[in-house]
Amino acid sequence: MYTVNTTHDPTLKSWVQSANAPGAEFPIQNLPYCVFQQPSGPPSIGVGIGDQILDLRTCAGSGLLSDPFVQVASQPTLNALMGLSTGDQSQFRRLIQSLLTENASAKKDNIEPALVSQTDVKFQLPCLIGDYSDFYASIYHATNVGSMFRPDNPLLPNYKHIPIGYHGRASSIVVSGTPIHRPVGQLSPTEEGGNPSRAACQLLDYELEVGCFVGRGNDLGSTIPINEAEEHLFGLTLLNDWSARDIQKWEYQPLGPFLAKSFATTISPWIVTMEALAPFRCAEFTRPDGDPQPLDYLTSESNSNSGGVDLQLEVFLQTAAMQQQGMDPQMLTRGSFTSLYWTLAQMLTHHCSNGCNMRTGDMLGSGTVSGLARDSRGCLLELTWDGDQANAVPGTQRTPIELPTGEERKFLADGDEVIIKGFCESDSHRRIGFGICAGKILPAQEL
Repeated sequence: MYTVNTTHDPTLKSWVQSANAPGAEFPIQNLPYCVFQQPSGPPSIGVGIGDQILDLRTCAGSGLLSDPFVQVASQPTLNALMGLSTGDQSQFRRLIQSLLTENASAKKDNIEPALVSQTDVKFQLPCLIGDYSDFYASIYHATNVGSMFRPDNPLLPNYKHIPIGYHGRASSIVVSGTPIHRPVGQLSPTEEGGNPSRAACQLLDYELEVGCFVGRGNDLGSTIPINEAEEHLFGLTLLNDWSARDIQKWEYQPLGPFLAKSFATTISPWIVTMEALAPFRCAEFTRPDGDPQPLDYLTSESNSNSGGVDLQLEVFLQTAAMQQQGMDPQMLTRGSFTSLYWTLAQMLTHHCSNGCNMRTGDMLGSGTVSGLARDSRGCLLELTWDGDQANAVPGTQRTPIELPTGEERKFLADGDEVIIKGFCESDSHRRIGFGICAGKILPAQEL
C-alpha cells in the first residue's frame, strides 16, 4: 500500500496557476490520468493539472521523459502504464510532478507546448476494459433494497461473509458525456397469470458507484492474497451503473441482473491513482457487535487499518426544464465511500480466490454507495422510498423528489442529466477531485 510521501506535500505549488486555486480539482498533489483526443491527432494519455492536460505523448517526443517511460507514455491507452510495478508507477508520478512543480518554472518554455486546455479535447475511455464486475458492497444499500422486498429478512445469509458481485458488461461502458438511450426490454405481466410485454423502461434509475481499475493482473489458477491486493490496484474513477428497475424486476430471478444493467455504464474520464489517495486512506468499515468476522483469506492488519478510502460523493440532477431556465443542477445525494462493508482489497482478493485471472484494465464496481441517512442514499429507488431499515414498509410507498421547476421525479425522465462528483479532503492535505461522471437520458430508440 502506498504511504504518504513528498508528492503529497500540501505546500507544493505548480507553475500552472489554475492548479493552485483554492478548491482546484487537480492540484499538483493529484495528477490524475485520462485519455483524450484533439481534432487533428490520435488519442493520447494525459495528466490533469488545474484546468489543463499535460499531453504525455508530446512530452515523450520532446525528450522530457526518461527512457523507461517513453514507450508507455506514447500509447493510446493507459493499459501499459497501469501494468507497471507500483515502484515504477511511483517513480513516474515523481517525474511528472517534477515537470509541473513551481521549481520547474525555468523549464516552462519547454513544457508548456505539451499543455492543452480540458475544454479543447474529446475524452475517451482511459483504458481497454476487458472485464467488469460489479459488487454490492454498501450494507446500507443492500439493507434498504432488501427491506423493500423482504422486510422480515433484508440481508441474505451470505452478505456478511463474502463480497457479493456479478459479472457486468464491459462493451457498454462509456465515458462521461455520452448520451444514454432509455432501454427497451421485457416487462412483467400487469396481472397475475398474464403475459409480459415489451416496452421502453419506465423506471429508469442511476446508481452512485466508484470504479476501481486493476493494474497488474494474475495468472489463471493463481490468487491475489489480501496482503498483496493493494499492489494490484491502480486507481479509482466515478461510476454510474444505470439501472432499468422494471426490466430488472422481471428478469433478475434466478440468475441476477442482465439486460436491466447491460445497456450502459458511465465512468468519469479521470483515474485518480492509489498513490494520490494515500493521505485519505482510513480504517475499514466498523462492523457492529455480533457481526461475523471475515474468513482469514479476507483479513489482514493493513486492510483493517487502512483499507478504506475517505472519499466524499455527490449526485446532482438537471432536468431539461431546469437547463432551459438556466437553473443549476440540484443535489440529490451526498454520501461517503467509507460506508462500504467490504474494502476494495477484499473485493479483489475474493474475486481471484477461485483462481480467476484478472487482467490489466479490468474494472471492479463498488455497488451503489449509500449511507444511513435518507439524503445519503445512492439511487432514486432508495431516495424516494418512505421506509427505513428500522421500520420497513412496502416499496410502493414513495415520495417523489421535488425540483425547483415544480417538477417531480420518482425515476428519471427523458432529458434528465445525472452528474456525479467526488473529492477527498482533510485539514492537513490538499483537496483532490475526481472530475465528473455525467450522462443525459435520451428517448428510447425504435422497438
